[in-house]
Amino acid sequence: MDQRVEQGDRSFGAWQMPDEYREMRDVVRRFVQTEVKAVEDTLPHDATYCPEDKLKPLQDKAKAMGLWCVRTPEEFGGAGLNLFGQAIWAEEAKQVRMGLYNAAMGAFGIDPPNVIWEGNRQQIEKYGLPGVEKGSRCFVAISESSGGADPGRAIQLKAEKIGGKYILNGSKMWITGAAKADWGIVYARTGGRGRSGISSFIVDRDTPGLTVKEIPVIRAYSPFELHFDNVEVPAENLLGEEGMGFALAEKWLVDNRIQYSAGTLGVAQAALDIAVKWANERETFGSRLADKQAVQWMLADSDMELRAARLIVYEAAWRGDLGKDFKLEASIAKVTATETAGRVVDRCMQILGGLGVSKELPLERWYRELRIHRIGEGPSEVHRMVVARNVLNGRR
Repeated sequence: MDQRVEQGDRSFGAWQMPDEYREMRDVVRRFVQTEVKAVEDTLPHDATYCPEDKLKPLQDKAKAMGLWCVRTPEEFGGAGLNLFGQAIWAEEAKQVRMGLYNAAMGAFGIDPPNVIWEGNRQQIEKYGLPGVEKGSRCFVAISESSGGADPGRAIQLKAEKIGGKYILNGSKMWITGAAKADWGIVYARTGGRGRSGISSFIVDRDTPGLTVKEIPVIRAYSPFELHFDNVEVPAENLLGEEGMGFALAEKWLVDNRIQYSAGTLGVAQAALDIAVKWANERETFGSRLADKQAVQWMLADSDMELRAARLIVYEAAWRGDLGKDFKLEASIAKVTATETAGRVVDRCMQILGGLGVSKELPLERWYRELRIHRIGEGPSEVHRMVVARNVLNGRR
């Protein structure tokens, strides 16, 4: 059994997690650490997907546990976890080698973007439900070459309504999962400058005029550039009302930052566990690494920073579950978690030396992917602008 399950709540100090969440966490932890990891260990180091014959048995078990598509509302066939539950789930489910891209290799299913449930019944049945029931995949296209951190101004992809359809022309950049997707949610400009001119569309991946080009990056999997050349989208594929696209994009981004942040802390905690085990076993210059102050301080700093970041993520999730505005808290959580995780994994690699940068362990892959996590979902600098604006205006 995983040692951390036996040790209970050592990561949470005096604060006690409610029983229902602790039980869910332990179930996910055991499943991931024993069954999911056993399958992942048979796959190449930089694998991004698990073969169907190996994945399906894991998915059947996740369904039996009631943890299928954890972010999808129960009425649509998902587990319906609130934001707090999603944070706890993400920290455990992402503690596998490919976890920062594909939590538990997809064993818990792939949730459709939360904004699809804001659509009408026809849209939900045609696009949302197949994602839950059949595993159809989706991409979300917001960023463009003109800038992704300020979508309200940067979106230039044009959608012109002609008769009963919209004609899309332009490009999107840095879009994850577009090559294997069945459909996507695309944000385009239907009006003038600013947020009120943005609308959201459901676009089938095989629509004529839509082409996809890979953009190789530092991590194991690549994002894509999407080019729209007179792509025709039926008017009934407008998601929500015209001009309300930015509000939908914001809902997707703010909610997603909770599990995004918690997942980075998960891999950092896993890296710290590896480093602690190594420090206790490795001997050099006549004593264990664990006896050397330099190593002790790296481990101590990592543990303290992880505890603090975890509580910041929990606070943001808790505020969101209360129905309060949590954009500020989500920004704080995103910066704190991603930057903390990067420092922790870096220290752990240093403690393990050559082994830490080898592909015998997942640390070097996590290190590459965490570097991108400081940019994805809004770069750290933009979130610091959000925090600074609130501090300067006295809105704390």
